[in-house]
Amino acid sequence: MAYKPSRKILERYADVLVNFALNMGKGIRKGDVVRVSGNESCKPLYVAICNAIVKSGGHVVGHYSPDDEQGDKRRNESFTRYFYEHASDEQLDFFPAKYLKGLIDQIDHSLFILSDADMHALDGIDPKKIMRRGVALKPFMDWRNEKQHKGKFTWTLGMYGTPAMAKEAGLSEKEYWNQIIKACFLDQKDPIKKWKEVYREIERYKLALNKLSPKIDRLHAVGPDMDLWIALGEKRQWLAGRGFNMPSFEIFTSPDWRGTEGWIRFNQPLYRYGSKVTGIQLWFKKGKVVKATAKTNEKLLKQMVATPGADQIGEYSLTDRRHSRITKFMAETLFDENMGGPFGNTHIAVGMSYKDTFSGDVSKLTKAQAKKLGFNDSSVHTDMISTTRRTVTAHLKDGSMKVIYKDGKFVL
Repeated sequence: MAYKPSRKILERYADVLVNFALNMGKGIRKGDVVRVSGNESCKPLYVAICNAIVKSGGHVVGHYSPDDEQGDKRRNESFTRYFYEHASDEQLDFFPAKYLKGLIDQIDHSLFILSDADMHALDGIDPKKIMRRGVALKPFMDWRNEKQHKGKFTWTLGMYGTPAMAKEAGLSEKEYWNQIIKACFLDQKDPIKKWKEVYREIERYKLALNKLSPKIDRLHAVGPDMDLWIALGEKRQWLAGRGFNMPSFEIFTSPDWRGTEGWIRFNQPLYRYGSKVTGIQLWFKKGKVVKATAKTNEKLLKQMVATPGADQIGEYSLTDRRHSRITKFMAETLFDENMGGPFGNTHIAVGMSYKDTFSGDVSKLTKAQAKKLGFNDSSVHTDMISTTRRTVTAHLKDGSMKVIYKDGKFVL
């Protein structure tokens, strides 16, 4: 029988997600409509979240689906896999515009629970089909972002550990859940109070970065796995502590993609599109990926990078090891991109930029203006993670330099 966390832990997690993470750290308001997405693997947390929404006076729009990934012997029962194996081009391109536009208009928040019954559900599927489907669904993400930029929509991600996820990470189910519990402060009597304390500490570094940002020309990240130049770009701000992921300790921005030069290797595997990609290394020239290699599933990586806009950087992020209680590899980006460990972590995303890293009024930022400022657009946004040692130096417009991150810590 799979390990199940206690009712108290599940209720605390639900409370953090509903009454803190959503609505930018303020929690939902009475009458808010929340879409809750999850599958049967996460049922205990799904139920706790729905109950927490009702208790807080909100309305639930449920999106609950079966576990159609059943492991090697029963993958033929997976609808997701069957779809990609048999769907016609017309079916791959189908976009239920009326339904999805109505959904975006209706909801105030989205809460998605990550849980996988099979970490390799789509192994061997033609990556071109997966990328094509992503392009077809991009308008839904665009509508969501547009509403978010107007201040009328928020979202968050949580995670429910499964036997398959724990096995992939090389942990027992209890060990896996202990990482979730510690990372989200669910072992505290008042997790929300603790989160507010941590966010205040992270805010100090974010404010210092934003004070420095107008003076920065480029960032130079150097370590055994990277020698990468990143042009910060004009009118940029760093973001953190918004509750959009739970947990989240990172401070990030979306740089001007055109100024990326150099190379970076990622020591953490990428779990994406139902497959695992390891040993990723990217080389950038004049802002674009000119070479991409991987030890496993290189074909998937190359097809992803070949998707429009996915050969350009969309995000640059740093996590201070002093804030994160995550000490183990979790085989899930939500946690791995927030790992503490001896050197903290850095991750970059190829693909879509976060337009809310614009330092002005993002609701008035036009597509043409965003393009002129070097914000990238794509149906892809894929985070890739390195937890090796690095030093990040800001090269300022006056010709001086300032180290901003070293030995896993911000040094502002």
